[in-house]
Amino acid sequence: MSATTDVKQGIREHLGQFSLHVLLVFATGLTIGSERTVVPALGEDVLGVESFLVIGSFVVSFGVVKSILNLYAGKWGEEYGRRPVLVAGWVTALPLPVILIFAPSWGWITVGNVLLGINQALTWSMAINAKIDLASPDERGLAVGIDESFGYTGVAVGAWVTGVIASRWSLRPEPFYFLAAVVVLAFLVSVFLIRETVQYAQAEGDDDDRDANLPFKEVVKRATYGDRTLFAAAQAGHIENFVDTLFWIAVPLYLLNQGLDIAAVGAVVGVHSAMYFLQIGTGGLADRIGRRPPVVAGMFLAGAGVLGMVLVEGYLAWAALAGVSGFGMALLYPNLMTVPSDAAHPTWRSAGMGVYRMWRDSGYAVGAILIGLAMEFVNAEAAFYLTAVLMFLSGAIVVVWMEETHPEFGTHEPPAPAPESPAEPAARE
Repeated sequence: MSATTDVKQGIREHLGQFSLHVLLVFATGLTIGSERTVVPALGEDVLGVESFLVIGSFVVSFGVVKSILNLYAGKWGEEYGRRPVLVAGWVTALPLPVILIFAPSWGWITVGNVLLGINQALTWSMAINAKIDLASPDERGLAVGIDESFGYTGVAVGAWVTGVIASRWSLRPEPFYFLAAVVVLAFLVSVFLIRETVQYAQAEGDDDDRDANLPFKEVVKRATYGDRTLFAAAQAGHIENFVDTLFWIAVPLYLLNQGLDIAAVGAVVGVHSAMYFLQIGTGGLADRIGRRPPVVAGMFLAGAGVLGMVLVEGYLAWAALAGVSGFGMALLYPNLMTVPSDAAHPTWRSAGMGVYRMWRDSGYAVGAILIGLAMEFVNAEAAFYLTAVLMFLSGAIVVVWMEETHPEFGTHEPPAPAPESPAEPAARE
């Protein structure tokens, strides 16, 4: 479809559908947030798991599945449309509360997190792509910021609510009744109220552009190592998810061992995630000043917040530094994701975003292994030091290699495509 097709983009023009996608990404955040506080404590206190590395295994299964499905969710979103992929994501979440309520061993929790990884990959990938489809090009940072802020506000609310429920009743089943209600409502909204948006991306692109309709294999190469700016974004996304993993595995157990009760732990984890709501502002800010400045600042600020948490003591100090690291993540998270959306042609934007999200969310698996090893063989504090150092090193790569991609301020030029072989045009059809 050519760019001349009469399809109007803009958040205001599509406020109803845009708002429904905001509601669904909030539900996606609630779904994963419902595990953040309760599940690590469940493994230690109810299921008798003593190994930090084993406890981290449920995040490894989540990260591996989510990263792979992110890659293909983008591809499927181009081929079949956003809506079918979104509905499939909510279907996979329906058994999750049942598994968490009745799981007799930690292995069942790990299996449940495979379903969570599928759910998060398909629903969040399509939520962000649908918002970008509906928004005009000069609202792209704002659209991503709104998506991520409401998604991670959902994470914060889910962690806080389930922590409160667990402190008043028990670690299970009560917190997962809340999760069940969220999943069922989100499934019904996606089936009965959401409309397709892929036509807006198709109308935006010019099929005659030399960069249009890249084969999927070429998209993977371009977004992984074929472009230094996109490589810098991918590695930064990979490492910054170590922070998210730290707050999922290490922070709850560390704070519990420091004497905080489960409700207070949920509040500290919630403060970190609640700062992600600021992405509404930081995504819009990047529309005005460019993507690179907030990404650079966020990498170093998030690392500093993580480092500070093991240098202080007390509930208020931990909560404050959790907020600092969360603010750093709010600066970098939406704007790293906007880099591939800026650089990609609309005909393969969803696939390019999928490649970025694959590398970003594989950070859950790698981070869970490294953080689990540090906690197992050194101590909990070592996991915080490791994460902080890697954030500083990754930030340095961003400083050196990432060019600006904002259409107005950008210095980034995509590499020229390789000459086509005679078979390539047919492969694109």
